[in-house]
Parts: sequence; C-alpha cells; structure tokens
Amino acid sequence: MKSFWRKLVERFTPAGGEKVDWEALLLEADLGLALTDRLNRLLEDEGLQRKPREAEERIREELRRILAAEEFEVASAERPEVILLVGVNGGGKTTTAAKLAFRYGQEGKRVMLAAADTFRAAAVEQLETWARRTGSLFVAGSPGADPASVAYRAHAQAEEEKAHLLIVDTAGRLATKSNLMLEAGKIRRTLAKRDPDAPHRVWLVVDGTVGTNALSQATEFHRAVGLSGLIVTKLDGSAKGGMIAAVKEELGIPTVFVGTGEKVEDLAPFDPDRYVSTFFGD
Repeated sequence: MKSFWRKLVERFTPAGGEKVDWEALLLEADLGLALTDRLNRLLEDEGLQRKPREAEERIREELRRILAAEEFEVASAERPEVILLVGVNGGGKTTTAAKLAFRYGQEGKRVMLAAADTFRAAAVEQLETWARRTGSLFVAGSPGADPASVAYRAHAQAEEEKAHLLIVDTAGRLATKSNLMLEAGKIRRTLAKRDPDAPHRVWLVVDGTVGTNALSQATEFHRAVGLSGLIVTKLDGSAKGGMIAAVKEELGIPTVFVGTGEKVEDLAPFDPDRYVSTFFGD
C-alpha cells in the first residue's frame, strides 16, 4: 500500500516534467501555511520544484532541522515535578495521564494523579481506575468543586507523600470558550502559589487525526496557559502528522510524546528521525 505522501506526490505531479505543485501538496500534508510557504520558497530558490526526489530530500532535511527531541526527566527533588495536561474533549488526556503515570512508575518514580475535571464524574472514575492499575496515588475533588482548589490540594498532598511527579488531568475545553480557558489559567496560577516553578510542564494533548486543527488548538491554549509541549495521540491511525512540524515552526512548541496505541504502555518519546521516516512512508 502506498503511503499518503507517495499518493500526494503522484496527485500533484503533472505529466511532462512540469513543476510539482508543492504548495498544494504540503498544505494537503497538514504542514500549515507558514511552514508550507517557507518550504515552497526554499524549493523555488534552490531550483528543486521540478525535481521531486531532490525536493523530497531537501524537505526531509528541513523537517529534521526544525524538530529537535525534547527529553523530560523527573528529578528526585524535595518538591514534586508538576505536569498540567490540557486539551479539548476527546483528545485523550485522561488515558495519556495514565500512560505517563505507568511510564514513570516503571522507572521507580512515585506518581500522583489529580482529577481536576470536577464536572464529569466519569472522568474522575476513569482516572481513579487508572491510578489503581498503575500503582499511583490519587486525589479528586467533590463534584462541581473548583478545579484550581483540587490542583492546590493535590500538590500539598503530593509533597506530603513525597511524590516525585504530580500529573494534573483537567477538563476538556473548547479553545474558543474564553471562560474555560481562563479556568485553565487559574489552575496554573494556583499551582504557582504552592511552588513558583509549578507547573513545570504544561502539555497539550491533541488527537493526531484532527490535522491542521491541532495548530489552532495549540495557538489558543498557548495564549491562555503557555504551553511547553505537545503530546499527540492516535498517531498510529490515519493521521498524517504534518501538524507536529507546523506547531513547532509557528509556535516553537515541541512534541514530547506520541501515543501509538490503546494500551497503557503505548506512549513513546518523540523521535524526530522516526517521525520524518514515517511521514514519508519509509
């Protein structure tokens, strides 16, 4: 079966040696307007628009340059490292929180999961189940409680329990809902009252199949809470994955993990070389 990239090249390559419509091709690959424009101009300046093979190698080279691996190590400090997970409904935040807990638990870290989604009982129950399965500590608030207060209490308890890592799972929110985005900002400010450096990481969990909409989500969440990383779920399905490069190019936000399946162990650190190979269907 041909990769989506090969299909795109065939689709946008006219017969007779005429130049490839690289602009349309790159947009179709979910690389976003800014990156598409820059790559298209790069190919034109270097005279590669009529040389598909050479152009592809140049695009590969540029994508590797843009994407740098971001490693996150949990320190064994006196105070817990805090990861705040944000994103829209259905992006996979709660499952991702469990996968992170499992990963760092396997490394011998003491992990606490905090359910700051106080409006959806099912989310709290799901996270509590994952906490039991991963051997993690767990904190939740009463239904309808202020999510920021849950995060505050969780940090206090994580410190008391000498947890190495606190993962705060927040409610799904549409990036266009200003009141919900303000709430996410409040959680961040409240955590900072406990520890000026907290949250140490604010990661947006995004469904890899949403295409360039991921860039819109990242833009709005970055404006509201200041993102430090991206976790892309469902990258094992029909996702083209181009938005990973688009988000890094336009916002400077690196991808730190990718979800590769439904199991709790199906979370891998982002590997730029593997990403580029997969993107081109190697």
